[in-house]
Amino acid sequence: MISITVTALVFGVIFLAELPDKTALAGLVLGTRYRASYVFAGVAAAFLLHVVLAVAAGSVLTLLPQQIVHAVTGVLFLGGAAVLLLKKGEDEEEIRKPADQSFWKVAGTGFMLILVAEFGDLTQIMTANLAARYDDPLSVGLGAVLGLWAVAGLGIVGGKALMKRVPLRLITQIAALLMLALGVWSLYEAVAG
Repeated sequence: MISITVTALVFGVIFLAELPDKTALAGLVLGTRYRASYVFAGVAAAFLLHVVLAVAAGSVLTLLPQQIVHAVTGVLFLGGAAVLLLKKGEDEEEIRKPADQSFWKVAGTGFMLILVAEFGDLTQIMTANLAARYDDPLSVGLGAVLGLWAVAGLGIVGGKALMKRVPLRLITQIAALLMLALGVWSLYEAVAG
């Protein structure tokens, strides 16, 4: 059964953590060059693969004693918050234009770009942490996929408008505060448990 609470929490954390990331900018660039639906199909498939891998890794952590899991996820959440607060603005990456604009060429370009750029990325690590923290792989996976897809959709369709209205630094700070709170709570549970 899917937990709406866990799904919503994971969605919020992953959405805010991914929004200032380089892949949102890559989606924006791809979306300005190619048919949005083709770009989204490739990007969405890559994010789905990343979430499956992250949830599987996080689910393995649930085999450890709860206090150790809480301590490890707490430290990793605090590390994620620090990375967000200390990271500098990232430049747009060079994106090669496919020779033709067919579905498979465009979707393949989006898929490969995200597959490589997101491997071991902060949101993939946070998804694994959340899967370990909540021991609810379906809810965590759904929340993470929806969060990543929402950012990809925003980046592809309306990224420029959003970035003009909401400062990127504010989005980053909100994501960092959420991760900080989750880290402190996880460490508290490790000590209190």
